[in-house]
Amino acid sequence: MQSEQLAETNDILVWEQSNEGILRLTLNDEKRRNALSLEMLGRLRTALDQAASEPSVRVIVLAATGPAFCAGHDLKEMTRAREAPDRGRAFFAETMAHCSGVMQAIVNNPKPVIAEVAGVATAAGCQLVASCDLAYASPAARLATPGVNIGLFCSTPMVALSRNVENKFAMEMLLTGDLVEAEHAAEIGLVNRVVSEEELTEYTTGIARKVASKSSMTLETGKKAFYRQREMPLADAYEYTSNIMVENMLKRDAEEGINAFIEKRAPQWSDQ
Repeated sequence: MQSEQLAETNDILVWEQSNEGILRLTLNDEKRRNALSLEMLGRLRTALDQAASEPSVRVIVLAATGPAFCAGHDLKEMTRAREAPDRGRAFFAETMAHCSGVMQAIVNNPKPVIAEVAGVATAAGCQLVASCDLAYASPAARLATPGVNIGLFCSTPMVALSRNVENKFAMEMLLTGDLVEAEHAAEIGLVNRVVSEEELTEYTTGIARKVASKSSMTLETGKKAFYRQREMPLADAYEYTSNIMVENMLKRDAEEGINAFIEKRAPQWSDQ
């Protein structure tokens, strides 16, 4: 993946992988405000699926070119689909299925996914940010679920949004369609932190490096457990995570990490 998989810089999705295991996926369709067209969704899904099974990838950073991080679905593309005899039903269903698949591919990906948001993220673009494990934004970033303004409630973005912020904040965004400033997005938990525009990429890369330095086995174990346990009743969650901890303790990297801590040295991960 490291060399042969790099896309041309004029492609709508640019792949760049560092020797530290950080895969940077950049939405690069500035003319369409990095909209999630069917083509873009396909490219993203392919990249995420390949990264999931590629040992050299340890962390994924999702970024974008231009003033828009992602404007959501390509409404012009969807409007053209209305010319079909079924008024677009099949195309709409295909688009929603592909979009939902991409969001789940982020959550279910064994590699941590970090959003670097330097522009506006609306509708499914906001959903994309909310689906990532971590998100860092510049002051220029603004987020919204504005479907209500055009008669199309942001029902699928609501899934990711409601799993990140409290009900009242989520419903305010969904019912008003208003843009949320970066600082407020951080206050309600939609992004982790706001960083100056000049420092955003460096800061996000620093977080990615820190995460990439951990055992990939441990990261995969923890990420999977996090998303599974939060949907469980309390007692079930403790039973499930207790079993996960036992299995984790028996892994080589847990033994190595504990020994390294006791011996006051840096651990040498085998990712097992």
